Amino acid sequence: MTTVVAQSHFIFGLRTGVTNNLCFFDEQTVVFPCGNNVVCYNTVQRCQRFIPGSEKSKDMRALAISANRRYLAVSERGEKATITVFDLQHEQGRKRKVVTAGDIPVGEFVCMAFSPDSKYLIGQSGDPEWTLILWLWEKQKVLATVKTSNSNNPVTQVSFNPHNNMQLCVSGTGVFKLFRYTEGALKQSSFPKVESISFLCHTWMTAERVVAGTDTGRLLVFESGDLRREINTSYKALHEQPDRQIGTRMIKDPDTDKASTASRITAILSYSKGFVCSVGLGTVCLFEKTEEDSYRRSREIKIPPDPHSDEVTTAERQEVDTMCISPAEETLAISTDQGQLYSISLSSVDISKEEQPHFEFLSQSFHCKSITGLSVCLWKPLAATSSLDRSVRIWNYETKVLELYKGFQEEAHSVALHPSGLFILVGFSDKLRLMNLVIDDIRTFKEFNVRGCRECAFSNGGHMFAAVNGNIIHIYSVTSFENILTLKGHNGKIRGVKWSLDDRRLVSCGMDGAVYEWNTQTGKRESESVLKSCGYTGVAFSSDCATILAVGTDLTLKEIQDCQVLREVPGDEIAQTAVAVSHSGRVIFTGTSSGTIRAIKYPLPIQKDWIMYQAHCGPVSKMEITSDDQFLLTASDDGCLLIWKIIDKEGRGLKSNRQIIHTEEILVTKSDLEEKTQNMLELKMHLEEMQMENEYQLRLKDMSYNERLKEISDKFTQQIQSLQNTQQAMRTEMEKQDCEHQQSSEELTLTHSKELEDLETSYSQKLIVEHTRFQDLQAKCERMQDDFEKQLKSAEDHRVQALEELTQSYEAKLQEKAQCQEDAQQQIREFKEMIKQVEEDEDKMIHNIQIKYEKQLRTEKETNTNLKGESSIMVQKVHSLQRQIEDKGTDIDKLKQERQRLLRLIRSLESDIEDLKRQIAGHEKTNQDKDKTIAGLKKKNQELEKLKFVLDFQCSELKKQTEPQQDEIIEKKERIHQLQEELVQSQKSNTQLKLTVSDLRLKLTTRDKEMHKEMQKVKDLETHLKRFKSDLHNCVGFIQEPRKLKDSVQMIYARYVPQADGVDKSSVDEDVQRAFCGHRDHLERTVNSLKTRLTKSTEEHERVYARIMKENVTLITEINELRKELRLVRSQVKDYKAQLLTYKRSNKSRPNSEEGPKKEPERENVS
Repeated sequence: MTTVVAQSHFIFGLRTGVTNNLCFFDEQTVVFPCGNNVVCYNTVQRCQRFIPGSEKSKDMRALAISANRRYLAVSERGEKATITVFDLQHEQGRKRKVVTAGDIPVGEFVCMAFSPDSKYLIGQSGDPEWTLILWLWEKQKVLATVKTSNSNNPVTQVSFNPHNNMQLCVSGTGVFKLFRYTEGALKQSSFPKVESISFLCHTWMTAERVVAGTDTGRLLVFESGDLRREINTSYKALHEQPDRQIGTRMIKDPDTDKASTASRITAILSYSKGFVCSVGLGTVCLFEKTEEDSYRRSREIKIPPDPHSDEVTTAERQEVDTMCISPAEETLAISTDQGQLYSISLSSVDISKEEQPHFEFLSQSFHCKSITGLSVCLWKPLAATSSLDRSVRIWNYETKVLELYKGFQEEAHSVALHPSGLFILVGFSDKLRLMNLVIDDIRTFKEFNVRGCRECAFSNGGHMFAAVNGNIIHIYSVTSFENILTLKGHNGKIRGVKWSLDDRRLVSCGMDGAVYEWNTQTGKRESESVLKSCGYTGVAFSSDCATILAVGTDLTLKEIQDCQVLREVPGDEIAQTAVAVSHSGRVIFTGTSSGTIRAIKYPLPIQKDWIMYQAHCGPVSKMEITSDDQFLLTASDDGCLLIWKIIDKEGRGLKSNRQIIHTEEILVTKSDLEEKTQNMLELKMHLEEMQMENEYQLRLKDMSYNERLKEISDKFTQQIQSLQNTQQAMRTEMEKQDCEHQQSSEELTLTHSKELEDLETSYSQKLIVEHTRFQDLQAKCERMQDDFEKQLKSAEDHRVQALEELTQSYEAKLQEKAQCQEDAQQQIREFKEMIKQVEEDEDKMIHNIQIKYEKQLRTEKETNTNLKGESSIMVQKVHSLQRQIEDKGTDIDKLKQERQRLLRLIRSLESDIEDLKRQIAGHEKTNQDKDKTIAGLKKKNQELEKLKFVLDFQCSELKKQTEPQQDEIIEKKERIHQLQEELVQSQKSNTQLKLTVSDLRLKLTTRDKEMHKEMQKVKDLETHLKRFKSDLHNCVGFIQEPRKLKDSVQMIYARYVPQADGVDKSSVDEDVQRAFCGHRDHLERTVNSLKTRLTKSTEEHERVYARIMKENVTLITEINELRKELRLVRSQVKDYKAQLLTYKRSNKSRPNSEEGPKKEPERENVS
């Protein structure tokens, strides 16, 4: 085997079509499928751990994580469907167990779930069996199976009750069933009529409540398996509708209200505050539990639009596939049908209640369709990919980050990175575009008329590039953008193009079975190899460029040299689609149509000798090895980009002969730089202003807080002193009470001991007396028994004779009465049918009430049994002696009572004979009266039922009218409360502004005083100047007289020129004046700015106040109107109640003659 090994390092992408394809392992790690692997991604450390799928699996269908987040179940489709359970706490995801359906033929498991204690596992098989299987998975034992649906009604989700291991829920199109595991079988415990509803998801809220989402955007609540109500998903009407309305609507909706994709509820998840569900495309809603045991829609989170794509709606119109919440309920993560992962912090959602929260990418934005192009560069650790999702992405394979992303209007078929990493070639259906990789964008600067370019490649020097158009290769110059050469020769589509290291040769392969080697200077073919039975899909030069390696549809890897095939490596019935050769020449990597990667040593072996790795779930489309031989990059039709680390068996990286230094230079346009510098300057100015404002506000706050601190400290010192005084008083009282209690306890012990001794002596004497009495009574009892036995025998003989005579007489009368009863029974049967209809409606209500009260009875019985046990033990100990005495007395009383009872029996039998004679005569009369009363009662019952139906209908309509009005009143009150809070805030802001204005006015007064002083100084200096000018004018007159002129000059000098100290002071004064002038100008500016702000704030305050007043007036008028309507409704309700009372009283006030015959048929019906 080869000494070089590829180790999976990082993967970009998400595998769609897998049920429950996202779940949290811990607070920082997320588990999701990608390619043919399950990835454990740590969002903080940005590292991944891979759990590869099995080799024989055809497809991955579902994931499930246990409640303790230790075990992960992976369902894979194959000849026989399997579920593999992995231990996530193990570093490499150790495989624990492989579970199968046993003898049941199952092709795939559509969905799975672990039990709350992680011991049991359920799996739902797919079409056509739709069998639900329950395993004890650690022992690989099938406990029970049950068929849940058919091919017309597929199942979408199965789950365990989180409070009961033995209860399961299954939902799908026209399917919502609860099963319970009892007596070794899964038995259905509920039968709701939901054949017309298509359920997409469900979640358990409590031990008996399940909330389910449908394809029409409805949220239905089930209690113990029965449909109870519907949760309204809109913001306006948050009330829940009653049960019967849901039932009728459920029958009518499917034909009229067709499911629109914009309102499908595809995922739902419960958490401590309520539940989260997807409502339409790109929208997730939070529902919080209210005090009335219902749910209210609180927040809405949306997927943000894609800023890099030209089509705005593609990101927003994604459908949510799976949702999961972290164990601490800090973050919510979702996966979409376009293969993207998003997350949001739930704490930030609670804080930012005013702003609309949006999801953020969990790691990066992924490709959602097959990748068509892959390229790496020399100077930077970058890789470029193009995809059928109309996007081009630039990845950094060292930092594992998406550097650039650009969406286009057309599909990108090929991509090539310039060796410098600053330019990129992208082939579209109409043109080939050469683009610049700018700091935050990909911008085109040259277009070439090459249509449908499926392959393109830069030369290793970067001065040329090759572009494929069908079966023709065009070679262009990067400097002059001219078409240097056109290489023609292929008869089919060209599928691969590679440059040699010196850029003098170019190799190409195509579906026509030809591999051509071209001279890039002359444009001639140097060598060729044609095999028409094979369509080549990938080609590459060896490390020394001496031979050519090619793969194709004939399942072999070929090494070609000088128009001949040197070696062939056969495959395992799997076509190889791509090939890449390491620069060191030690290993060759090939990608297959099944998505696996093979590492084959070089020189090529004769036998099948390679290492196979599980990588992708689709054919490998492109493969590239980085220039330093450290990483292998593979892209596939599944839209995933997988980065492999190339190491030897000891875990060290390969040593390459090249010394590659990655540069960090980035292209930036001049306009972008100017914009950023301008933004920087504006932000700096804004920062300085904010700092000034913050410093001033901090000073004000410090002053206010210091005053508050002083007040609070004074209060607390006073309270501490008062508490210390009360504590001392309480201590003295406690000491006094302790002394009193000790004295009283000693006295009580003495008195109790004396009383006990007296009671013992008295009770011993009483027991002796009672024993003697008991012996005497026992002797009397025996005598009485003998006498009573004799009397009983004689009485029985008389009674037997009398009974025989009576039976003969009554049998004759009963035959006559039977004929009359047959006529009455026909009428009674009709009445019973009416009663049955009423009883069936009431039984449903009684059944629900019975379930509630049975639970209460169980709890009360348990408490009663415990209390009875304790009380019986105590009573038996205390009253053991009294029972012995009382038992003897009761025996005597019983004997006396038996004697009296026998005497009464004789008398009653005699009276019964007389009563029976009277009754026979009376029954004949009553039968006629009963017939009349039954007919009258039927008419009255019909009238009353009609009245009851009308009154119930009117009451239900009144309730419907009052409920929305009450909800509107509550909303208006909340709005008034919010407006009042805004008023209070505005008043606070006004007070703060008034304080600032008063401070500024004080500063202005001080500045005015200083200005007056300066003005006086200026006036003094002007008078001084005038005097100096007059003295100078006088001095000029003495120009011709030098002595007088000298004296006058000396006088002027002595008068106006001060000493040296004065000169220094004037210079200092000038500096002070300059500083003062600058400070004054600054203060004037701040005053002006504050005045403008004050005027703006007052204007805003006046607008807000006017708006609040208008809203208050409208709200008050609406409230008054609603109150009037409420009064009218209440008066109507009172009238209806009065009518009901009158009807009830009229029913009660019937004569006793009618009540008697009415009760008798009722008893007969009950019997």
